Amino acid sequence: MYALVDGNNFYVSCERVFRPSLNGRPVVVLSNNDGCAIARSNEAKALGIAMGAPWFKIRHLAESEGLVVLSANFALYGDLSDRMMSIAAGLGPRQEIYSIDESFIDLIGVRGDLVERSHKIRARILQWVGIPCGIGIGTTKTLAKLANHVAKTAERKPGTYPEQLAQVCNLAALTPTELDAVLAATAVSEVWGVGRRISSQLNEGGIHTVLDLARLDPAMVRGRWSVVLERTIRELQGTPCFELDHAPAPKQEIACTRSFGHPVTDLADLSEAVTEFATRAAEKLRKQGSNANQVLCFIRTSPFRQDPQYSCSTSVPLRRPSADTAEIVFAALAGLRAIYKQGFKLAKAGVMLLDLQPDTVKQGELDLQDDDAPDRRGLMTTLDDLNQRYGRGTVLMASAGLAGDRRAWTMKQERRTPGYTTCWADMPVVRA
Repeated sequence: MYALVDGNNFYVSCERVFRPSLNGRPVVVLSNNDGCAIARSNEAKALGIAMGAPWFKIRHLAESEGLVVLSANFALYGDLSDRMMSIAAGLGPRQEIYSIDESFIDLIGVRGDLVERSHKIRARILQWVGIPCGIGIGTTKTLAKLANHVAKTAERKPGTYPEQLAQVCNLAALTPTELDAVLAATAVSEVWGVGRRISSQLNEGGIHTVLDLARLDPAMVRGRWSVVLERTIRELQGTPCFELDHAPAPKQEIACTRSFGHPVTDLADLSEAVTEFATRAAEKLRKQGSNANQVLCFIRTSPFRQDPQYSCSTSVPLRRPSADTAEIVFAALAGLRAIYKQGFKLAKAGVMLLDLQPDTVKQGELDLQDDDAPDRRGLMTTLDDLNQRYGRGTVLMASAGLAGDRRAWTMKQERRTPGYTTCWADMPVVRA
């Protein structure tokens, strides 16, 4: 038995925690560089704003419908996510954090009324963190994910599903007839893992609801589509195929890429950006306990502008596998200098760390360097600790330049709210 705890319209809900005046109003949160909508309140959804809608296409709703538009504040969202997940973990003995706003809970061995217990956890999250959430319960992860969709839809759209399924939905507690009715009322596109392409193919074959999908023969589906869809159907039929992941597998590649707030043409500005991207990638590399063998650097112009186009990348091998920020930055800048050309308005750059291996694997070879060269792993640990304690960018590489909004490549975030829980200067103050 599994539960899925999912924050409702999570980014918008995080903003509303510190700005209650946004409750009941249409709100969207924009992506990096204020490009498109990546979170919408229910009121914004009612206006017909689709996920991923470009800002320039919905700009007029700010005046005509009172739409509130905010820039993404990922530091705030990450902090509130940690708080929400720590409370959600009390629902069961094991937890898999699936995304910033979702976590699976293994309910094996949990006694008592699971729906009542889930309502208490949901109320605790709302009271202690301020984030409303839905909880779905099922005998498999796919059914738990589906139950979560039912719980949130029943609350947002009364009449779509039985009222008792709102906020918390336990599909395992329904009778076969009630379960079939719920599955028949849910579009096949709502199933976890059924994408737009497969959904269209299923619709063409007369499969429109989750009930239609659950009644298919898994062996036939495997031959026509894939083993992944076969497992999805088996999960809908109550056979677990996806285990709880207690710890995510180490990434095979680590990337840090960003679009610039304004076109960049100068090599010095590009070097600052690439240095910061390489630094962040190296931090992620050390966090998962890996070393990289190659560093890829790329730059490109915007395909949406009528300017001369240019896109190029190069990989720089490291002499030894490393997670040292200085070595990774040095390789990334060497790659940048090799591919940089003047005269182009560059819109994006990035650094990727390739050919990763555990840092416990040692490469044995003739040491051609100074035998007395210091081990810099302690220095890197100190660097990470300082930036973790005092904020990202507290200690950085000199080639990254000085942090601040004056950087030419800094992302557009004209509507970002303060870091209420992540910055001392932005902490709310209550005066009696």
